[in-house]
Amino acid sequence: MIGLNITYFLIGLLVLIGLYLLWLYNSLVRVKTRVQEAWSHIDVQLKRRIDLIPNLLETVKGYAKHEKGIFENVAKARSAMLGAKTVKESEEADNMLAGALKTLFAVAENYPDLKASDNFKELQDELADTENKIAYARQFYNGNVRDFNIMIKSFPNVLIASALGFAPAEFFEAEKGEREKPEVKF
Repeated sequence: MIGLNITYFLIGLLVLIGLYLLWLYNSLVRVKTRVQEAWSHIDVQLKRRIDLIPNLLETVKGYAKHEKGIFENVAKARSAMLGAKTVKESEEADNMLAGALKTLFAVAENYPDLKASDNFKELQDELADTENKIAYARQFYNGNVRDFNIMIKSFPNVLIASALGFAPAEFFEAEKGEREKPEVKF
């Protein structure tokens, strides 16, 4: 009778462990899928920005024909963005593109006719809207990465998650220069 109770206890314990492992695996898959979904939101907005850039370049080229180096830098940054495969590559290409676009807009300041152009204003507004969407998508992605990384690093999940092939996800971080306090001079 005691042996039978121990057997039932062990079977019950194994069933509970099995149910926990099933729950843990499904939870990890669900949270990892949220991370992938959040990344796709960033990717969509980055692609939207990439699609706006040729129109912006064409508009600016009409006014600033001698600024060839700037156009080449923007085109190079856009190509890097299109070729990015990982979060780190996308992050680096995004920073490169942001810098190139800042330079482009700085040059546009020298052309009053360009600044007054409705097409340029519309493209600039679209780009600003896209930048806001990218910022929100990055925040959403990083929140999901945080939740996923906490889940796979928490005990006892840490013992099982790596065995199931779950590795920490990378955050989409700002470049060092973006973290520094801007210098304002009048």
